[in-house]
Amino acid sequence: MRRLTLAVLAVLLVAGCSSSTDDSSSPSSTPTNPRTTATPPTTTPSAPTDTGTALPVWTKMMRQPVDGQHLVTQQRKYLVTRGSDEAGTTTITDRASKKAVVRHVPAAGFVAQSPVVIDDRWALIEDIRSDGPDPEIRVYRYDLTTGRPADLSKLLPKVSEPEIGASDGTFAYSSTDARNRSCLIIAELATLKSRTVACVPGPGYVADPVVSADTVTFSEITAPESARRCKRILTAALSGGRVRPVPAATNCIQWSGASLRGATVWSEVGATDPDQYQSKAYVRESVDSPARALGVVVTDTIIACGHWILWETRTVDDGDEAYQINRWRPGLQQPQRIYTGKPGTALTPLTCQDNTVYVEAAQLATTPAYTETFSAPAT
Repeated sequence: MRRLTLAVLAVLLVAGCSSSTDDSSSPSSTPTNPRTTATPPTTTPSAPTDTGTALPVWTKMMRQPVDGQHLVTQQRKYLVTRGSDEAGTTTITDRASKKAVVRHVPAAGFVAQSPVVIDDRWALIEDIRSDGPDPEIRVYRYDLTTGRPADLSKLLPKVSEPEIGASDGTFAYSSTDARNRSCLIIAELATLKSRTVACVPGPGYVADPVVSADTVTFSEITAPESARRCKRILTAALSGGRVRPVPAATNCIQWSGASLRGATVWSEVGATDPDQYQSKAYVRESVDSPARALGVVVTDTIIACGHWILWETRTVDDGDEAYQINRWRPGLQQPQRIYTGKPGTALTPLTCQDNTVYVEAAQLATTPAYTETFSAPAT
């Protein structure tokens, strides 16, 4: 995941992006200036011709001060918000009673990460300490009926990389086994049933898991910090079966991606490229189909949600930045643009819950500054 400055993290990323300390997930040229407006989304593409591809209607969910509460996700029973305090206090509220059932304050030196994985009874919250000589990741599973947490490391293989991919109650993460291999684990939040998907011998590792309704997509990095460094994208069905590599347009520079119904959208950028904030995106409708170019995307913003794969793009006109959200699904000839921000629109990375996509936009140039959160169906 890309790293932003702490100031931008507090303002914009409270709704959803993990930061990391390794070269698999922290583009070196990430801009430090926040993207800025919170005007309602507009849509500009031509009318779609495929059945079921009418453009979604965006709903404004929250408007709040920059230093207020920010939406992480909304589940059918619970609302998850995060404060702008340095540690990122997470509050889970019962939507019916409006009462907070969890208020998670990270320990001193730790910072809350996203996503929060949640279902009707359980919630997973992750904290990391990345500064100093003793980095550490702590993950808790809260019982939402009692508000009590349990240390997840006592229930599942320990999390070793901060990125956690999730689709509702199913999540995927990296863990290091007794043989010093980095392994991708898929687990169910409710039952804590888990399985190992794939492992890479150290010093290689797996990262960037993205979970859709039927597939987990992740990256495998071998020979890191060497001239032989190679990063490639793989997929595996949630139901089991063998891991399949996604053939790259250019070998060893795949970054991250998402898969759905046999198709994969991914991006490519080299570890030494001067601008790693943006990358070239491609799609394959199946492992054996040819790759089609999708243009330039904002690195590490590709997700799967509902029936769609979505990502963010960036344009610059006379020095003014603007950001957009595009989507694609198998069978669609061209991506659809479903959000067009005005110049200065700030966007957090997209998140998904219950077939609904969420994004936060920030207006930092106004007095007072504020942010707004929008949602749209992904069915």
